[in-house]
Amino acid sequence: PLPSSLETMGDDIADEAYDFRVTCPAWAPGIGFMGCMAAVILANAGGAYGTAKAGQGIMAMGVRSPELLMKNIIPVVMAGVLGIYGLIVAVILNGKFTKPITGSFGSGEPTYSQYNAFAHLAAGLCCGLCSLASGIAIGISADAGTRAIGAQGFMSASWKKMGFTGDSGGQRSSNEDGLFVGTVLIQVFAGNLGLYGLITALILSQTDYTCVSN
Repeated sequence: PLPSSLETMGDDIADEAYDFRVTCPAWAPGIGFMGCMAAVILANAGGAYGTAKAGQGIMAMGVRSPELLMKNIIPVVMAGVLGIYGLIVAVILNGKFTKPITGSFGSGEPTYSQYNAFAHLAAGLCCGLCSLASGIAIGISADAGTRAIGAQGFMSASWKKMGFTGDSGGQRSSNEDGLFVGTVLIQVFAGNLGLYGLITALILSQTDYTCVSN
């Protein structure tokens, strides 16, 4: 039989190895990479939907009021920015990954903890889902808003051709930008949703716990 001191030392080493593998399992990097994937895919899905939906409204408006086409391109730009949010978060998270090392318990010991893994997954989902919701909001509001602006401009032009000016017949002048400003404000607040997710993801990405075996 081994001396009690050696048995105690062996038990301590076994406990340390068990704690190490529980804290830093081999599957932890996979969870972290899923956070990167979620940030990029969901953010770009929101940007794609927002761009497509806004483009439908802009093209429909351009048929009747082509002079307003470039003026109402703002929602397309705002939707495209959402994809950049996901890219930023994915690049930052990628820099947080640590490679396995050769340590006390053998070769290829992971140093990337499950604490970091779930924090990075939460960061990616937070940015991705917020950007997805933002893209949907931007697309729907831009579609309705640009169609309304186009209809307003077309009706104002029609009334002017008939000899009416100003607010005759309840029609606003095409020079008044009240409807355009309101539409832009709606899109700005819809775009802020993605920015909130980006800020939260950046905060979550700063959490760190690295496994080091003794």
